[in-house]
Amino acid sequence: MGDAFNARPSIYSFPRPGLRWLPVWRRNFLVWRKLAIPSVLGNLADPLLYMLGLGYGLGGLLPQISGSSYVSFLAAGTVVASTMNAATFEALYSAFSRMHVQKTWDAILNTPLSLDHVLTGELVWAASKSLLSGLAILLVIAALGLTSSLLALWVIPVVFLTGLAFAALGLIVCALAPSYDFFMYYFTLFITPMLLVSGVFFPADRLPAAVHAIASWLPLSHAVQLARPLLQGEVPANVIGHIAALLTIATIAFGIATVLTRRRLLK
Repeated sequence: MGDAFNARPSIYSFPRPGLRWLPVWRRNFLVWRKLAIPSVLGNLADPLLYMLGLGYGLGGLLPQISGSSYVSFLAAGTVVASTMNAATFEALYSAFSRMHVQKTWDAILNTPLSLDHVLTGELVWAASKSLLSGLAILLVIAALGLTSSLLALWVIPVVFLTGLAFAALGLIVCALAPSYDFFMYYFTLFITPMLLVSGVFFPADRLPAAVHAIASWLPLSHAVQLARPLLQGEVPANVIGHIAALLTIATIAFGIATVLTRRRLLK
């Protein structure tokens, strides 16, 4: 017993789960698979309303933006915004249910798997689920003829990377939350403002200079700057910088989420 306790990593050590998180990912997938169709359709509803209502409705009153129609401009923002929402909801509500309400994590921790394996499985699962949501939106965009370039296929890894970043951020909030109500602060103070200033609905450079400068550091802004040119058949400017920013956010946020969750569950 003493050896096992001594072998436990420091609460502040960075997670090194290897591939033993795969059973956690598979468990979540098998549970989700029973409700896969309603889940995908639910994730499609919001972005489709934005695209049809704003894209074709409001877009009919607006001039072209950077040489493309407003609905084409909005399509790219919709893809990454849908990805953000799917990853965030999974890392908040679903993960919190498994951790605090259903006690699923407690059951898993009574197996040879560790908390690092659980958290990594949750992270990759949330990103995978958000990828499915993003792919569904991409198929709709292609069906509507809003993109025809093969470069649009590169949006797929962008969507997954975006999902990783927001899943990691969501796990931080999950570790801190005393109840479901706590998540409203995160949406009100972070997610919604970011949705409005990151270039999803209108060019971010139309914002006041100070707001635009702050917005350019936000993860959703990096995702938009990658996805929009790709859907328009162009190579994004500063590709490496945007990818590095999303990877850095995902890595640091996951490290913080791991420390906070260890303090909550292993103290």
